Amino acid sequence: MAYFETMTPPDAAKPKRAAVVYNPVKVDVERLRAAVAVAESEHGWAKSLWLETSEDDPGIGQGRQAVREGADVVIAAGGDGTVRAVAEALQNTGVALSLLPSGTGNLLARNLGLDVNTNHLEASVDLAFTGTDSAIDVGVVEVDRPDGSTETHSFVVMAGLGLDAKMIANTNPELKKRVGWLAYVDAIGRSLVDKEVLRIRYRLDGGEERSTRAHTVMVGNCGTLPGNIQLLPDAEIDDGLFDIVALRPEGFGGWARVWVGIVWENGVLRRSQAGRMLLDLRQKPVRALRYLRGRRIEGRLDRPEEFELDGDEFGEVVAFRAHVDPAALVVRLPRASAG
Repeated sequence: MAYFETMTPPDAAKPKRAAVVYNPVKVDVERLRAAVAVAESEHGWAKSLWLETSEDDPGIGQGRQAVREGADVVIAAGGDGTVRAVAEALQNTGVALSLLPSGTGNLLARNLGLDVNTNHLEASVDLAFTGTDSAIDVGVVEVDRPDGSTETHSFVVMAGLGLDAKMIANTNPELKKRVGWLAYVDAIGRSLVDKEVLRIRYRLDGGEERSTRAHTVMVGNCGTLPGNIQLLPDAEIDDGLFDIVALRPEGFGGWARVWVGIVWENGVLRRSQAGRMLLDLRQKPVRALRYLRGRRIEGRLDRPEEFELDGDEFGEVVAFRAHVDPAALVVRLPRASAG
C-alpha cells in the first residue's frame, strides 16, 4: 500500500543528511557508527539520524520518521525483514533506500548485484553517500486471515505460499544464527514430511479463474536466491511484472526434476544462447515447474496456509490479492550499476 509522507522542503544551503535504520541484533553498531562518521566527514554530509528497530516495529515507523525529518537517503542495516519494512516506509516517497547487507539471505541486495560480504561494511556505507539512484518495482499484497481480518503489506523480492513458507516457519532461529542459510536445509527436511499440497483457485490479470495443486506458489518481483539459484530466471525488478512459479513435483523423481530445472536449466543453460536454444527444442514443459507472468494475481485457498514475504514468515492466510506498484521505490546503487 502506497504511503505518502510530508517531507521537509530541501534547502540548498543545508548539507545532505542520511538516516540509518538499524537492527541492533544484526549489525556491529560501534563499527557501523564509525563507518558512517567517516563517510559523513569525507562527503560533507550532516550528522546522520539514527533509528533503532524493535520487535514491535522492524523498520516501517523508523523509515517514515526518516522521511518526515527530511533524510536524503535511508540506510537499512539489518536482515531481509528490516529491508522489507524500510522499503515499505519509503515506497512512493522518492527518498532513496541504501542497503547494508547484514542478514542471512540479503535477497534484495543479491538481486541488485550488490556486494553482500559483511566484511565490506565500510564500502557499503560509502555507497549511500556516493551512489546514484534507480527506481524499482514493489509488490503489494492484501491477505485475508482465517479469523476474517485483512492486512496489506509490501514486498520487494517474493511472496510465497505452501512448502516455501512452511520451510521458513520451521527454521530453527538459534541454528540460523550459528550456520546462516544452511539452517534452511534442516527446515526443508522437516517441511517435506508434510505430504499435503495446497489447492488454489486463482485469477491472473482479471482473466478466467483457474485452479491448480502445488507444493509451493511463489510470486516474485525478482528471482535470485542465495547460492545464485535462479528460481525465476526471467524476472526483472523494474519491468512492471510479477513472475510466478508453482512447484508441483510428484515423488522423489519430481523433486529431482525441480532441482535440475532450477539449478541446471535456469542457472546454467539459460545463461548462454546455445543453452536457451536447447531449452526451446524441448518437446514439452516440465510439469513440476509452471511459470506465469502478470501484473496482478488473486487467489483463494481451500484451507489456511503458511505465508511468507521476503523470507520472513507472516502466519496463515486463506486468500490473497497481489499487484505490482511500478517504479515505486528508489534504491541507491553504484554508479556503474544504475539504470
